[in-house]
Amino acid sequence: MILSAFLLALGQIGDPRFLRVLVLGAALSRALLAGIYAGFLQLILWVAPETLSLPFVGEVGGVHQLLGGASLLLMIGLSVFLMVPVAALFSGLFLDDVVLAVEARHYPGLAPAAGLGLADGLIAAINFFGVLVAVNALALLAYVFVGPLAPLVFWAVNGYLLGREYFELVAMRRLGRPAAREMRRRNRGTIWMAGILMAAPLSFPLVNLVIPVLGVATFTHIFHRLATA
Repeated sequence: MILSAFLLALGQIGDPRFLRVLVLGAALSRALLAGIYAGFLQLILWVAPETLSLPFVGEVGGVHQLLGGASLLLMIGLSVFLMVPVAALFSGLFLDDVVLAVEARHYPGLAPAAGLGLADGLIAAINFFGVLVAVNALALLAYVFVGPLAPLVFWAVNGYLLGREYFELVAMRRLGRPAAREMRRRNRGTIWMAGILMAAPLSFPLVNLVIPVLGVATFTHIFHRLATA
């Protein structure tokens, strides 16, 4: 079920509605990450001195440039982890567009869904963004102790969170929140494995920009198959 749902989603990636969400999500994700880096860099320039006095060396200049270069490398590394919550945030904002495109092509006989509404979708996306940031910040500490198993921990943790959120957001459009959560609990294994499939490519730059759209589309197929099972 999971692989076939993902392949159906991948086969629709050229849909204009998919591409619109993809372009908007990629632009907003990059803008947000650039804004975070700009704020972090400004904080460094504000706090750090221009010169530093070292024992046996004396005055050392260019501290701002050195810290700026180091912060850029740090931000590139952190973007792997930050892209998970950032991508999830924007996928939540454009959820209905992706789901409507999938249902129009593959499930044309369905009655119209109530949808989440802009306010509900925004609140859900922001709440999930906060959860993902907090969990990934804590997970960064765990990665130090698990060594080479860090990618597996990253995929498992974010797979669970992404699967839970994507599936519930899709299901809530037709079932409401309580029934969506109950359906997710009954199928937690399938949804977790599908979430891991979404989380693994988020480790790779550029590829991770496509995954939120594919993730929402994949969980739309999974929801309808579970609903009719």
